[in-house]
Amino acid sequence: MTVLVITGTGTEVGKTVVTAAVAAAALAAGRSVAVLKAAQTGVLPGEAGDAAEVARLAGAVTTAELARYADPLAPATAARRAGRAPVHPHEVAEAAAKLATEHDLVLVEGAGGLLVRFDAAGGTLADAAGLLSAPVLVVTAAGLGTLNTTELTARELRHRGLDLAGIVIGSWPAEPDLAARCNLADLPDVTRAPLLGAVPAGSAALSPAAFRASARHWLAPRLDGTWDAEAFRMRQAPAAS
Repeated sequence: MTVLVITGTGTEVGKTVVTAAVAAAALAAGRSVAVLKAAQTGVLPGEAGDAAEVARLAGAVTTAELARYADPLAPATAARRAGRAPVHPHEVAEAAAKLATEHDLVLVEGAGGLLVRFDAAGGTLADAAGLLSAPVLVVTAAGLGTLNTTELTARELRHRGLDLAGIVIGSWPAEPDLAARCNLADLPDVTRAPLLGAVPAGSAALSPAAFRASARHWLAPRLDGTWDAEAFRMRQAPAAS
């Protein structure tokens, strides 16, 4: 793949740390990487945004940000409140395609979930993925409630004819509860997509060197890693009732 779109099932599920892990693993495999943040919200001018955080953790990536809005809201709402032009899906696709001419891998990170609106016309990250004909990686939560939101996201991608590359758990707890452990088997079942990784909770607090050394162990071979979903599931499997 040249362009990979990374979305979440909602906010605070670990999209940025997963993007950083994918970038770090690709860099370790000898690939050049660019990270495009379609619309950054909730960050003031001069502050580090998500793309900068990916670069801090992953290393030598090219970063780009199409727009930044101060309010921590959906991009369309934040743009309207700021009285500024919104980002449109075709602009995201054009920027990603340009970066793809100069890099082996372009990671396009969305804001919130798949259908969060970029503009008043209802343009979304899903529309940008369609324009790019790019696969979509879905980042999800580990525990109770994740099956519904993840399945809905997977269904929407398939309804639009988009390629669901797989699922990554954005924050795997050090002491997973019963729901999280069961979800390792249930997530691939309800989404009909492979589980491609599980990033440990708190990974963003690692030093950049430690993060880069560990990233490939959190991700499956399709994402330049060594993580084995079945082996991980078996280690975490709950005892039979």
